[in-house]
Amino acid sequence: MSSIQHKEPEVIRSEKYVKRKTILSFSFFIIFLCFAFIGWRWLIHQPREQGALKPLRKGLTFNERINAIFFSDNHLAKEYPKEAAAKKVRVNGMLGLKTDVDSATWKLIIYPGDGNSEALELTMQDIYKLPEKDIIFDFKCIEGWSQVSHWGGASFADFLKYYKLGTHSRNAPDPAHPEDLYKYVGLMTPDSAYYVGIDMKSILHPQTILCYEMNNAPLPVNQGFPLRLIIPVKYGIKHLKRIGYIYFSDSKPKDYWFEKGYDYDSAL
Repeated sequence: MSSIQHKEPEVIRSEKYVKRKTILSFSFFIIFLCFAFIGWRWLIHQPREQGALKPLRKGLTFNERINAIFFSDNHLAKEYPKEAAAKKVRVNGMLGLKTDVDSATWKLIIYPGDGNSEALELTMQDIYKLPEKDIIFDFKCIEGWSQVSHWGGASFADFLKYYKLGTHSRNAPDPAHPEDLYKYVGLMTPDSAYYVGIDMKSILHPQTILCYEMNNAPLPVNQGFPLRLIIPVKYGIKHLKRIGYIYFSDSKPKDYWFEKGYDYDSAL
């Protein structure tokens, strides 16, 4: 019994049909370009808001709100074994590191933020009192590179708890209720050349540390000696080096890259 193969009939497009489709496609492309040009002209003539064009700033603010909804202490940056950490760690900027610093005379100045307490001055010995915590994670820079690196220091949450900081009252209960906490933390280099603002939820994340070691050795000068911030849930622009000042606020503290048009959150 022979089998009969059925062959699909060949569709032949007329020259007129092809020409009509080509003209239609080209017309849609021209219309798209016109709308894109009009949109671009409209955008570049919009007023600026906090360093960015107003429509872009609104988009960044919307993204920050979405991120805040899904933020959780249970969402951890991936950690790596020690052998995966880079021996030569990249430097992501030198703002605030132009002057010399002596760890023997360096002090961390903290403004509690309640309007009544005097500034608290701490030395590195005060930071060393806290339990040490290591974190090996993929440090991400807004320049487009990333690198697994190894950092050591004190948990920022432990630091706030030990020195009774971050709440509207130094006599707040332990653990503090969310309404007792300030909404933001501001950090600044000793020369005030670089500064960041970070939401309290992120600064209290279990992987955030006040860092004084890199690869089990004291921080190099170009990595923020003697003390820097490591906050794995944020891009590198938030990992302020050589912390000189810390303060607390219910409004957003000033932020170097936010003023230049980046989003305030800089979250991963």
